[in-house]
Amino acid sequence: MKKRKPPCALVTGASRGIGRAIALQLGKRGVKVGVTYRENISAAEEVLDLLPGRGHAIFQAEMGDPGSVDRLWEEATRHFGAIDIVVNNAAVYREHPPLSTGPAAWRRAWKFTLEANLAGPANLSHLAARAMASAGGGRIVNISSRGAFRGEPEAAAYGASKAGLNALSQSLAKALAPSGVLVFCVAPGWVDTDMAAGYLEGPRGGEILAQHPLGRVASADEVARAAVFCALDAPASMTGSIIDVNGASYLRT
Repeated sequence: MKKRKPPCALVTGASRGIGRAIALQLGKRGVKVGVTYRENISAAEEVLDLLPGRGHAIFQAEMGDPGSVDRLWEEATRHFGAIDIVVNNAAVYREHPPLSTGPAAWRRAWKFTLEANLAGPANLSHLAARAMASAGGGRIVNISSRGAFRGEPEAAAYGASKAGLNALSQSLAKALAPSGVLVFCVAPGWVDTDMAAGYLEGPRGGEILAQHPLGRVASADEVARAAVFCALDAPASMTGSIIDVNGASYLRT
């Protein structure tokens, strides 16, 4: 009997935080992982060293640059041959309060955020969808945010980008289901990562913690477990789902 080839996954923003946890959990499940990073190659190399087995790789990409996304896909498919799973995790967050941000800075924040958080995943998902459909199927997992539903008063572009990512995910789920390509969305709230530490340990820390009935924010591993479930285990009938992982800090119906 021919030995089954292990699945291959491309995880964006996998050098730290949630993306790092997703990459490591996928690796433990026998998946060959492509770890993407924007600037911190040493952190990406550290993740690569921690992944079990062989065949993993790191790739540099600027998700807000369409040309960089194209190169990422070309390099990843050249390395792995085919990509079975794409996890769009990379994102940027830039505060731009509406009443204290000038017009030029406001426009820069929107352009920067939407290009990285929405156009980037859309471009990568499009490349992946076409290849996966031709291969008979695959899975795309997008990492959204509770801010898509709750609102982000200090970073409206971030909230809007994640709401757009939700809509993108569900639109693709409808379009791609007949081709065997499944699309899922995971929407965490506050997560205990290096990026969030400044907020959680700062003056707003108590206010943020008070939003969470569990008495703590989510861990990166908890969010990763939900993402890996979508990438490997979720039944096909769950395609188009948006899964909240916010510890009941924001409930919606």
